[in-house]
Amino acid sequence: MKAIAKTKREKGVELIDIDKPKIKNGDDVIVKVNTASICGSDVHIYDWNDWAAARIEPVRVIGHEFCGEVVETGAGVTTVTEGDYVSSETHIGCGKCYYCKNHMKHICVDTKILGVHVDGAFTDYIRVPEENIIKNNKDLKPEIASIQEPLGNAVYTTLVEQVTAKSILVMGCGPIGLMSVNIAKASGASKIIAVDINDFRLNKAKELGADITINPKNEKVVEKIMQITDGLGVEVGLEMSGSVQAAKNLFKSMRKGGRVSLLGIFDENVSLNLNEDIIFKGLKVYGINGRIMFDTWYQIKGLLESDKLNLEPIITHKIPLEDFKKGIELIKSGKAIKVVIDMNK
Repeated sequence: MKAIAKTKREKGVELIDIDKPKIKNGDDVIVKVNTASICGSDVHIYDWNDWAAARIEPVRVIGHEFCGEVVETGAGVTTVTEGDYVSSETHIGCGKCYYCKNHMKHICVDTKILGVHVDGAFTDYIRVPEENIIKNNKDLKPEIASIQEPLGNAVYTTLVEQVTAKSILVMGCGPIGLMSVNIAKASGASKIIAVDINDFRLNKAKELGADITINPKNEKVVEKIMQITDGLGVEVGLEMSGSVQAAKNLFKSMRKGGRVSLLGIFDENVSLNLNEDIIFKGLKVYGINGRIMFDTWYQIKGLLESDKLNLEPIITHKIPLEDFKKGIELIKSGKAIKVVIDMNK
């Protein structure tokens, strides 16, 4: 079967032939991949940045966002059966460490990630532990089912505390930032402000529920936000960009007693005035790592079933597996949001 894989410790990936995975353990589940989507981390792997080089040993099939059909299960599997329509949590906890045993499996010290430490989803079949399997409603569109993993990041980031009737600042409108805009809208936020340097993304933010958009190239972010909020600042700040300047602007834009969630990953240290930006403001600051396993998945399910989310505008391109490199270039060009791979093409 065909697969997109990192075959060398250098930039790029290759389309290769591999064998179909087999059941190795009693809790293994084999899923025929229907649809997969490209994540920012897949772009990092393609570019072979420091993060990827420190984690991946070629040859490795990449990709971790997907949906598909269960075709085979191990002898010990009891919660899923052949024919089930499923997606997957992508972090595989060790189940033995302090964090796994204390309801913090999402920060397990020995986490294995699909498409990074074990073979991933950019292929016809994938092997996943039973615990990680998420059953989908049969009427959930495959392209939406395939992006539930990053949707979980957005749900955790946005709803780590309630947002109803609060003003929200989303700093960075990549796929997860845009998802957060839509989640905040669906959850009753009073005012949603979206910030990005890409007008294409800002237009998507408006489509998904942002009340106000700001492009730092054209406006002074902090001054604009203070004007909008009568000098108080926003109540909830979501840092999704990984930009040092964006993070500084976010903390300057916060209202006293507000809450900040940090999901973006930074390439360099961020220098903040802790006294003025956090302590004297009485801010709550959350570091967000992945999703709560598995609480966040139940939140995802509830939101999708509510019909209040409108995620389809995020999916801008659908491609066959053979066009993977074209998908990467679309994302890097800033002309795509979420690129979905149809494995049936």
